Amino acid sequence: MLRFNPHFRLRSNRINGVTIIASAASNVRWILLSQSVRVLAQLIGVTVLARLLPPRSYGVMALATIVINLALLFRDMGSSAAIIQAKVLTPTLSATVHWANVALGLSIGVVVAISGPLMSAVFHEPALAKILFLLAFVFPIGSFSIVHQALLERESRFRLVVTAEIIAALVGLILAILAALLGAGVYSLVLQVFTTMLISTIGIVLLSDFRPSWNWSRRDFNTIAAFGGNLSAFNFLAYLARNSDSIVIGRFLGATALGIYSIAYRIMLLPVQNLTWVATRALFPIMSRQGNQLSEIAALYLKTVGLIAFVSAPMMAGLFALRELFVDVVLGEKWHSAAALLAWLAPVGVIQSLVSTTGSVSMARGRTDLLLRLGVLGSLLQISGFLIGSTWGIEGVAAGYLCASVLNAVPALHFTGRLIGVTVGMLARRVAPAMTVAIVMAGILSLALRSISIYIIDKRVQLLLLTILGASFYGAMALWLIRAQLLSFRTFFKIPEFKREAFDDSLGVGIALGETEEQRKTRK
Repeated sequence: MLRFNPHFRLRSNRINGVTIIASAASNVRWILLSQSVRVLAQLIGVTVLARLLPPRSYGVMALATIVINLALLFRDMGSSAAIIQAKVLTPTLSATVHWANVALGLSIGVVVAISGPLMSAVFHEPALAKILFLLAFVFPIGSFSIVHQALLERESRFRLVVTAEIIAALVGLILAILAALLGAGVYSLVLQVFTTMLISTIGIVLLSDFRPSWNWSRRDFNTIAAFGGNLSAFNFLAYLARNSDSIVIGRFLGATALGIYSIAYRIMLLPVQNLTWVATRALFPIMSRQGNQLSEIAALYLKTVGLIAFVSAPMMAGLFALRELFVDVVLGEKWHSAAALLAWLAPVGVIQSLVSTTGSVSMARGRTDLLLRLGVLGSLLQISGFLIGSTWGIEGVAAGYLCASVLNAVPALHFTGRLIGVTVGMLARRVAPAMTVAIVMAGILSLALRSISIYIIDKRVQLLLLTILGASFYGAMALWLIRAQLLSFRTFFKIPEFKREAFDDSLGVGIALGETEEQRKTRK
């Protein structure tokens, strides 16, 4: 009989302003470490593999990703979020969800494998059937670690999760590069996905204390299904929104055009996947434990959005200004047409990085119904934008993406912010300084690029010097104009010092923050 070790409860049942910041800071630091390695792996992968593989290989993999992303939506049916958000968690509930996920993973793997010939016929790509057959094994493998990872994240044990993820990402990248060098073509990308999932699953299962029993409870399953139903429906709508561009391009414009779009899209996704994912993944367990402490959640959310804008705005503004130079140097001249797409997708990267944070707020507040309604609106806008834009080719699809993102941002931020007392105006004031400085930086870089190209021929040197110029200008202006906001970000990376005995619910957070008795009374 497998044993169950219930070491997944929160380490502290007393959560106030200081412990919220401390927990969030610890989460963010560990996830930032993981994402730093993953970003580095992505950059190396895009740079090296893009030079070893033709655009068509990326296009075929992007077609396979359409099917894989759809299957991933149903991999856990929202059960991992439900595990993290649940107020009471029993061994029977955890075991029920685990075995349900294993059964679901096996079923999805079979469906993906047998869908290969149909997808090959739809997209007129013979190699797609074999690729989908190989990728189908990812689902039964990954299903074994879903609950293990959710329990680790529930109690903010991100150090263990990060360890497994870093090792998996690095090994997957190394094997993919070696396979590409040996002439494996698109199958090197398949190997990277399979290896990363396999090693990550093994690592998380071994590092977790959870050992599922053979118990099953229909009542517990129905409880999780009720929470995950709206979330799964939202994820399906989000899938349609995110992948309809690839479907349209792959069906009507071909694999080569999709490969070029896919590369530009991956570059744009860097802030969305890495900044927003870090923030939402770290904050969701903390927000879920706060109950009705809306002021604490609102303050933490505003600070998080400010940090995302501070990092994503200059990244995307610099990419916009130097897009042609960046593509020629980093990817190679065969990808030059991707630069035109980045002109439209760079602003999308900033908008999406901010809007994507709303999901964690809705889930933490138990409002997956609102998440679903906003997902319907966003999907309709994006699909309409892609279909209309496809008339003008892949650049038209990118332009449609930008228009849809702008139209969707205001209602998404407005209605989600109402859950925690945050208005769109408050969000705008928080991100405006970083946005303004980033736009000015982009203008300076555009002017500098025209001048420097006259005197320096080597494009690599041009890109290096302009990157240093942009970073120096942005850093100096940020220290001058938003110094106070920068200092507030320190709480994400440094846990406040306090005495453990200071945690007295009758005294509040004043003692832990170093207040005197008189100051504390005044504050009250």
